[in-house]
Amino acid sequence: MKVFVPADSSALSLGANEVANAFEGTDAQVIRTGSRGMFWLEPLVEVETPAGRVGYANVEPADIPALLDNKLTQKSIGLVTDYDWLKKQNRVTFARVGVIDPLSVADYEAHGGLVGLRKALALTSEQIVEEVTQSGLRGRGGAGFPAGIKWNTVLGAQADQKYICCNADEGDSGTFADRMLMEGDPLTLVEGMIIAGIAVGATKGLIYCRSEYPHAIDVLNKAIKNAYAAGVLGASVCGSHFAFDLEVRSGAGSYVCGEETAMLESLEGKRGMIRPKPPIPALSGLYGKPTVINNVMTLSAVPMILADGAAAYQGLGVERSRGTQVFQLAGNIAKGGIVETAFGITLGELVDGFGGGTNSGRPIKTVQVGGPLGAYLDKSAWDVPMAYESLAAAGGMLGHGGVVVFDDTVNMAKQARFAMEFCAEESCGKCTPCRIGSTRGVEVIDKIVAGEDQAENLLLLEDLCEVMTDGSLCAMGGLTPLPVRSALKLYPADFGIRS
Repeated sequence: MKVFVPADSSALSLGANEVANAFEGTDAQVIRTGSRGMFWLEPLVEVETPAGRVGYANVEPADIPALLDNKLTQKSIGLVTDYDWLKKQNRVTFARVGVIDPLSVADYEAHGGLVGLRKALALTSEQIVEEVTQSGLRGRGGAGFPAGIKWNTVLGAQADQKYICCNADEGDSGTFADRMLMEGDPLTLVEGMIIAGIAVGATKGLIYCRSEYPHAIDVLNKAIKNAYAAGVLGASVCGSHFAFDLEVRSGAGSYVCGEETAMLESLEGKRGMIRPKPPIPALSGLYGKPTVINNVMTLSAVPMILADGAAAYQGLGVERSRGTQVFQLAGNIAKGGIVETAFGITLGELVDGFGGGTNSGRPIKTVQVGGPLGAYLDKSAWDVPMAYESLAAAGGMLGHGGVVVFDDTVNMAKQARFAMEFCAEESCGKCTPCRIGSTRGVEVIDKIVAGEDQAENLLLLEDLCEVMTDGSLCAMGGLTPLPVRSALKLYPADFGIRS
């Protein structure tokens, strides 16, 4: 009997290792996988049957004898692939997560891996870049910049060395898709980075993974070692004349290192501070060389684009938001986890449909989309499609796809203050609007809540937000006013403001 037990960090925190250890001494063959992303069901154990994998939710070590005797019916969710929450999704990037052994190159290849890479090896660099451009793939790290344009810039640059840098410094609260992919299907990221290297003429890649992800770093290193052993990485990629080397670097523990130029500084052994642009990293990046910088989700979409063709990826999504987005449901939510679906699903469908409302059972007051620097949205935005342009038109941003839910007990003045406080704490200090503006922002919000010269301080806060938005060197200071302004607009009573 084959049983599959997740080794994802979230599942581990809920006792997955203890469950896996409880199979010792039995006839069961235990395979450790990533998580399916249904955190409210973890540890979720799957048993292989002739009809497919049958799932058992919230399994405890004491349940193992009954599970092996096929008597754990009260915890069965039936065939996992037929489970409605999963069935309604369109898993492209996450197709193998929770299915395969993340460290096995053979298992990866048996489930469709390396098809994109082998197709890329038969194409010219220009053809690969054109395929990515035609797919409509945009950066999933938050900026949404077209990946093909960035790649084409690096391809056209002349240099003796080029780099592919993966930004895996996933620091936004309520986001965990990068971690789950790296722990559950790291070879998809490896494959995507190799294809990017072939496309632009880069022979070296670095994954900058946040230091708070020790398990992900461990899995990545083991997967990369296995990829070298299988001939996927190294001097002859899959037996070709292309060479590509890859290594993992641990982050410096700074939120601002999620910004691409601060990440480059950190990779070079310097303090993580923003670089002014120009020059852009595509022309002068790591060690001054042309560098492709994409995040985990962007690079991990590339193998599918090459395998299935640009038209297949372009066929998903809406308007200029093509393909799928991996949404992360977190906060006060009944069914937290990963939802991958084509762009265009509404916020209400995500929060109420997939998320099942709040975990507390109380009414939803607000939802923050796009991380700690994202706007707060209320139920008037429930019909807004989750896509770059439509969210921007509604006053928000998609960011990394994080969706954090709050019930009606939250105080939005405290949340606005937290945004400024977070910026003051995490600012690299390079520019005055971010470094000083955030500190003054905390002080001004405190005065507004205390009822001190409210009209004057509200004007001062708006002026401060304008300066931070327009004058900050990067998105750290530039986006901090977004949650502050949205909280003020939607919930003035929480600030003690009388209409």
